[in-house]
Amino acid sequence: MIEGVLIHPLTQIPDERGKVMHMMKATDPHFERFGEIYFSCVYPGVVKGWHLHSRMTIHYAVVVGVIKLVLFDDRPQSPTRGKIEELFLGESNYCLVKVPPLIWNGFKGMGTKTAIVANCADIPHDPAEIERLDPQSSRIPYDWRLKDR
Repeated sequence: MIEGVLIHPLTQIPDERGKVMHMMKATDPHFERFGEIYFSCVYPGVVKGWHLHSRMTIHYAVVVGVIKLVLFDDRPQSPTRGKIEELFLGESNYCLVKVPPLIWNGFKGMGTKTAIVANCADIPHDPAEIERLDPQSSRIPYDWRLKDR
């Protein structure tokens, strides 16, 4: 696991009317502060990434569909520098992933329907604190193509 990245299983409470999907409460031990929450929709097979925040902590949960979340640690002093991590998030693996600042991240829509990714960030969006790279950039040693295993 990349240093500072945390995964928290989340609760879904179903009944005959539908379900409630918990994401984060102010009383959770991993909650720091509220900046904003937004939803990102990603079509199947599409990659959104790479991006890196200099100050923002991200808290991702996928409420519809499935994504492959990929993280890359390029922090010079990190004990996990150079590590890549793949996580599959969605309806069958409903969890919260905390991504600290300075971790490159991106995600790819998987399956056959549009995925909806919620992000509860600890600061409001600030275009001055985000860096972006093309998903195919050689700066990050990752291939987004489907891997038959």
